[in-house]
Amino acid sequence: MKNQETTLTHWKKNFNYDYLGSYSLLENQEVTLTIVNVKKEVVKSTGGRKEDCTVAYFKEAVNGESKPMILNKTNCKIIEKLYGTPYIEDWKGKQITIFVQDGIEAFGELVDALRIKQIIPVKKKPELNPKSNKWDGAKDAVKNGTATFESLNKHYIISQENFDLLCG
Repeated sequence: MKNQETTLTHWKKNFNYDYLGSYSLLENQEVTLTIVNVKKEVVKSTGGRKEDCTVAYFKEAVNGESKPMILNKTNCKIIEKLYGTPYIEDWKGKQITIFVQDGIEAFGELVDALRIKQIIPVKKKPELNPKSNKWDGAKDAVKNGTATFESLNKHYIISQENFDLLCG
């Protein structure tokens, strides 16, 4: 069972694990990650046993740790169901949300395990403001009449104040 306090350190954090595990997330934390690559590779267990595993690499770090995640069959099936393809090459660029599920039976005992939520994460729209790299293009589009507040708001978070700046 994990601690209620997020300031406490899980004992597994004191070891240098090469892959994400349930200890990588804070209590009740969910993290959305973008898959960069998925491949089969040989993984060495803490007991020294080597095993072929499916491993996902991500664009984002998890709580400051840039580590891949070993995908078990359950998690692979979830990604396949979410994105409609069993091919790991098609998973590049797809987003998943991971969380910890308690009480999973593995290795003859009940453990906490990383799981993938069975819902496609909603991508957050980027904010459009004077510091955005798309600002000048948006300004040109507003001036030539190809963009409106409504059309920009479909792709960006933009305040009325910033839209007024675009128009000025």
